[in-house]
Parts: sequence; C-alpha cells; structure tokens
Amino acid sequence: MTSETNYDTVFGKMATEQGLCTDEELSHAIEELRKRSKADPIMLKDLMVKLGLITTGQAERLKKSIKESKAAAHKIPGYKVLGKIGAGAMAFVYKARQLSLNRIVAIKVLPKRFSDNPEYVERFYKEGQAAAKLNHPNIVQAFDVGEAGGYHYFVMEFVEGPTLSDDLVNGQVFAEKQAVEIIIQVAHALAHAHAKGLIHRDVKPKNIMISKDGTVKLADMGLARETADLETAQSEAGKAYGTPYYIAPEQIRGKIDIDERADIYGLGATLYHMVTGRVPFMADDSAEVMKKHLREKLVPPDHINTRLSAGISEVIEIMMAKRKEDRYKSVEELLLDLEALREGRPPIQAHKRFDVSMLQQLEKGEAVEVAEEVNVSQETLANYKMAVAILGAVAAVFFVVIVLLLAL
Repeated sequence: MTSETNYDTVFGKMATEQGLCTDEELSHAIEELRKRSKADPIMLKDLMVKLGLITTGQAERLKKSIKESKAAAHKIPGYKVLGKIGAGAMAFVYKARQLSLNRIVAIKVLPKRFSDNPEYVERFYKEGQAAAKLNHPNIVQAFDVGEAGGYHYFVMEFVEGPTLSDDLVNGQVFAEKQAVEIIIQVAHALAHAHAKGLIHRDVKPKNIMISKDGTVKLADMGLARETADLETAQSEAGKAYGTPYYIAPEQIRGKIDIDERADIYGLGATLYHMVTGRVPFMADDSAEVMKKHLREKLVPPDHINTRLSAGISEVIEIMMAKRKEDRYKSVEELLLDLEALREGRPPIQAHKRFDVSMLQQLEKGEAVEVAEEVNVSQETLANYKMAVAILGAVAAVFFVVIVLLLAL
C-alpha cells in the first residue's frame, strides 16, 4: 500500500473513512496543525476535538482501535511489523517484512469489533479471494489471508507512493494529459478484472495508488462481486454499495444486474475530480449526493476547468451517463477514446454516442411536433364544425323571421 505515515495521518484518514468528518474538514485541521508553533504542539486528535470536527468520545474510540490493531499486527507469525501505513473504515494497514522471503509487504488487519461479526469476516476473506484471482501490473497483488490471535489479516503487495486521494486532498488539479495517462492504466486494470468476471464496484481516488516509478495500481477489492454470483446479487438487492461521491446510479438503486458499466461510471467520476479539482456532485450529506447522481444534470468538466479539451469533456460525460445503456458498453471501447485523447485525436466512440443520443432526441422532438400538429388540426376542425353549426342556426332563425314578415 502507501509509504509509512505517522500517527496523525493515520488518525485523520480513519476519521474520514468512518464518516466522522469530511476530507475538506480534515484538510482544514491539518492546515491549522501546520500553523502551530513548536512551542504550542498539539496532536491532530486533540485539535479535531477542539475544532468541533469530532467528539471526545469518538477520538478515544479511534485511539483505542488504532492501539488494538497495532497489537494484533505483531501477533501475525512470519512477519515483522515495521509501522502503520494507513487506515480505512474497516481495517488498518501495516508495512511489514515477510521473513521467509525477505520482502516488504502490506498487511491489512480487521479490527476486533469487526472480527466478531461473521458478515464482515466473510467480506474480508472475499476481498482476498477476489484479489487472488487477478494478476496484472496495475492491480495490487494478493499474497495471503489468515487469522492469528483472533484477528483476521490479508497480506498484499506493498506500494510505495500516494493515492490519488492524497494528492486531491492536498489541492492538486491534474493536467489533462497526466490524468488521461493515469486513467488509462486503471482502465487496463478494470479490463483484466472484468475479463475474470469481477466488478470492482468501488472505483475512487482512495483506491488508486501511484508508485514511485509512476505505475498506477488499483486497490481494495472489498466490494468486488462476481458477475455470475446471482445469490450475492439477490441478497444485496435494494442496497446501495459504493462510495457516494463516485457511485453509479444503478448501484444507488440496488439493482441486481450491476455490470462493468458501473465501474466505468466510478472511473468517470474519478477522472472528473482529477481534472476539475472537485467531485461531480456536492451536498451536505451522502443521501443528497446520491440523489444528485440520480437526478441532477452533470456540469460539463470543461465548464469548470476551461483549459480542458472538448474531447475529454465528452468522454467523461459518456462515462457518467445516468443510464448505463448510454455509457461505453465496455472498458475496451472506453480505451479506444482514452488512447485517442492521449494521441491528440478526437474521441470517435464518444462522438458516435453523442450522435445517437441527438438523433434519439430529434426523433422524440419530431414525434412531439407531429402530435402537436395533429392536436392543432383536430382543434381547428372542431372549431370549424362549431362555427358552421352556429351559422346554420342563425340562418334558420333569419329565414323564419322573413317568412313571418311576408305573411303579414
């Protein structure tokens, strides 16, 4: 996973992963921490409480959890723990040396509160099993899963380098060319996973890592699901699995027939964030963010960052189409356009889809016009018939009056 970090960094990451504060709030706290002089030192944990970002109780629970996980990591046989390198909503990650092969690895440890829950343990092992099916240079490799001292662990490839999320939290906006290069590597990773029958379902900046040599690695198969696993799909029906800022509409609706196009949406939302510096949809809480994914029209990325080409904006809009039928049908089709962008050519596949969409809208528009013309014609005919009837009645009355006058 990532390079070694200090206690404050781990604590901050854990607080955001567990939804106790937002990335923006954490960034503010870190900035305040940097402003403090050496004569007035304070732990991030205590500063976050002071700023009202978390409660004292939440801070103590996180501290206890971090301490427990450290003790657990040291109980894993065959490995020497070198330090903590990360934390998530469901696990801690440590840098360690595998003694038998004398290599550096990353060990993910499931906290005690989750180790006692069969559902979480099953999901943890499924992550390891899913990762073990994949062998690709752009995917974090799985080595082993097991249990020691009542704690469950998952050993994987150690990647020295930041996640995309680390860069974005620090305010970086990626240049178009750099972003495309990164996303192409992630797309190749997804193409491999999809070919093995796996959907990632949680493509986001925190799960994309960049090693020191520039190799991009897709991590965390915790929500991965086999496309053929109908039993799991049915058990998850109606539940929204994913991360609110990057989740596909069909995942929000808890659809059973989730396929690779959900990963394309998440990758599109990630690319959007990279080149604009902001997530596609913002709101005060997760529920409102997900509602926007379902209903709100996407602001084209080149309207936010005017330095972007129209081509990359088109590609992102197709990737993030609300109906999966309107997205790229596969990662392979997406790669054709991404590689075209890299070479300075127009994204032909996106153009085709825009043309089809416009034709469909035109056809709908013509149908409406025809219907309106029919309605107008029918209304005109009805008015004409009424006018004729009225004139006929007036003429009849006039004729009767004339006859009566002549008779006199």
